[in-house]
Amino acid sequence: MYVGGMSSSLPEDVQLAMYRTVPGLENCKIVRNAYAIEYDCINARELYPSLEFKTVKGLFSGGQFNGSSGYEEAACQGLIAGINAAMKILGKDPFTLDRSESYIGVLIDDLVTKDNREPYRMMTSRAEYRLLLRQDNADLRLREKGYKVGLISEEQYTNLLEKKRLINEEIERLKNTSVGAKEIQEFLESKGSSSLKTAATLAELICRPELSYEMIKEIDKERKPLPDAVKEQVEIEIKYEGYIVRQKNQVEQYKKLEKKIIPEDFDYDKIPSLRIEARQKLKMFKPVSIGQASRISGVSPADISVLIVYLEHFKKQ
Repeated sequence: MYVGGMSSSLPEDVQLAMYRTVPGLENCKIVRNAYAIEYDCINARELYPSLEFKTVKGLFSGGQFNGSSGYEEAACQGLIAGINAAMKILGKDPFTLDRSESYIGVLIDDLVTKDNREPYRMMTSRAEYRLLLRQDNADLRLREKGYKVGLISEEQYTNLLEKKRLINEEIERLKNTSVGAKEIQEFLESKGSSSLKTAATLAELICRPELSYEMIKEIDKERKPLPDAVKEQVEIEIKYEGYIVRQKNQVEQYKKLEKKIIPEDFDYDKIPSLRIEARQKLKMFKPVSIGQASRISGVSPADISVLIVYLEHFKKQ
C-alpha cells in the first residue's frame, strides 16, 4: 500500500516514526522509503533555440538540466537536442520548432528567452496560438518536419499526404455543395435547427452549433466513406474556420519578425537610441531574431522598432 500525501525527503527513521503516528499504522513496515531528487541546472539563456550552447559549439543540452521540470518536458528537449546534434554532424542547418507550430517550440522559446526563476512546466496557457496546437492535428503540423530530418518513414509520410488530400478535397466539396431551402426543412426541424429561407452550402450547415458533419449525411447525397480522423479534421476546420483563420493571420505576423535574423556578432552598444535596459537584456540573451528579441522581458515595442530600423541599415552596409 502506498500512503498518498506522505512523500517526503526526511531520513528513513523519521519517516518510519511519522507513519507510525497514524492510527492503524502503529506497527507498519516501510518496504521502500520516499525520496527526493536534487539536481543542478544551467541558465537556459546560454542556449540557442537548437539547444546548442552559445559558448561551446557542438555541445547540446536537453532535459531538466535546462531548468525545466516534468518528464514530457525533459523528453521533448532530449529529442530536439538529439536531432540537432545529428544535424550538426551532417553539416545541416539547425532544426527548430517555433511557437506557432508546437508546444515543444513554446517550451524551448520560453526557456532560452525568459529569465525563469522557478523550474519550468509546460502549461497550455503559455501558448498564444493554442487554437492551432491541438492534439488532433499533431501529425498534420509536425510529421512532414519529422520526415525531412529522417525520423518518419516513407510509408508514414505517404499516408500523411493522402490524409491531407482527403481533408482538403472534402472541405472543398462541402463548401461547393448547396442544398435547397425547401428540401431540407423537415431535416432541420427534426434536429432543432432554424429553417432556411434560401439555399445554403453543406459547410454553412455544419457551422451551426446544433448540427455536425455526421448529422448532415442524411441530406448529403454525394458523400463517400472517409476515415474517422479525416472526418474529425473536416468538421473542426469548417466549424471553427473563422477563429482558425484569424489565428493563422496572427501567426503570419509573428513569422515575419522571426525571419528578421540578428547577426551573432551584432553590437547593441552602437545603437544610441536603444534604452539602456533593453541594451543590457539584448546583450545578455543574444536573441537570434527580432521575434525572439520582442519576447524578452524589459524590451519594449519601441525598442524593437529602433532595432528593426538599425538592423536594416546594418544589412545595407
